[in-house]
Amino acid sequence: MKILIINCGSSSIKYKLYFFPKGHLIDKGLIERIGEKNSSISTHTQGVKKVFENLIKNRSVTSLKEIEVIGHRVVHGAETFREPHFINKEVIRKLEECTKLAPLHNPANLEGIKACSKVLKGVCQIAVFDTAFHQTIPEYAYMYAIPVKYYKNYKIRRYGFHGSSHQFVAKRASEILKKPLNKLNLITCHLGNGCSITAIKKGRSVDTSMGFTPLEGLMMGTRCGDIDCAVVLYIMEKEKLTPGQADMVLNKKSGLLGISGVSNDLRVIKNQIRKGNKRAQLALEMFIYRIEKYIGSYWFILGGADAICFTAGIGENSVETIDRIKKDLRKVIPGKTRILVIPTDEELMIAALSYNLVRDSKGKRKVRN
Repeated sequence: MKILIINCGSSSIKYKLYFFPKGHLIDKGLIERIGEKNSSISTHTQGVKKVFENLIKNRSVTSLKEIEVIGHRVVHGAETFREPHFINKEVIRKLEECTKLAPLHNPANLEGIKACSKVLKGVCQIAVFDTAFHQTIPEYAYMYAIPVKYYKNYKIRRYGFHGSSHQFVAKRASEILKKPLNKLNLITCHLGNGCSITAIKKGRSVDTSMGFTPLEGLMMGTRCGDIDCAVVLYIMEKEKLTPGQADMVLNKKSGLLGISGVSNDLRVIKNQIRKGNKRAQLALEMFIYRIEKYIGSYWFILGGADAICFTAGIGENSVETIDRIKKDLRKVIPGKTRILVIPTDEELMIAALSYNLVRDSKGKRKVRN
């Protein structure tokens, strides 16, 4: 079975084509600058058409009918979606309701779904949600200490993100440790431009650093992470900022970029440190401190962990940074706890979940409509 994975951003489409059940990668690519000035691709529908053209051109498929399933990454499934779902009109309606919780991400995800429906009519499409893996977090951990009416009226709670990445890394850790996932306690650290840490108890997410939005938690490339909300109100008053302007500061101008003043890229920051840039040094110290702080708190919540896993751009490639964190951790955690670097593959996880859903439907639904 050939399964195409589509990951739509606001101006891009990442895609990978797999063959299942073996999970072999057949083709992959990236369509960029959708809708931007001077771009030849103005809409996601045109972008999806380009994806299919590339697959034919690369001889990954001889006919689009070979693609039996399209799996889509959807950032926010709210409380509505706790697992992957076949996409139909009702699911699309519910996804549209979720857009108010992720106005920067879900609309692009929906565009990709609708574009695939137009270009390849009748193909089986499946939505896999970033938030789904974290739906096992208990109520006392996902609720905020604000009046309950805000949860009841607006569904304000901790949702968590990077779910497919944390789930993939947990599965790989189980394979590496040669122990069933439901018998493992893990702390998984997704460290890239966006960063999150998840506490996994017996294979289930029980807490995660990102919250109602991806802004909460760790210090990130351009996101501030945890902050006293009164600080935000104070700055808005002093600077006369609108909510939109404040959101821009917290999401796009803070984090490593805001502290270092030079970049959100840790490689650039380290280069500046070697040149004696003290603000760059401070940014790195803050970044590492908050990672270790979360690992420590989750270690206590789990009562210890079988492994602490690092993944994503920084987690996999910034050897010096991860080695320093490992050294610090080894001062306080027992040697029996493994510290692992595991390359993530969110698209492969999405493909596997899509394949499992089709397989487990047991003939109740044809693969193609």
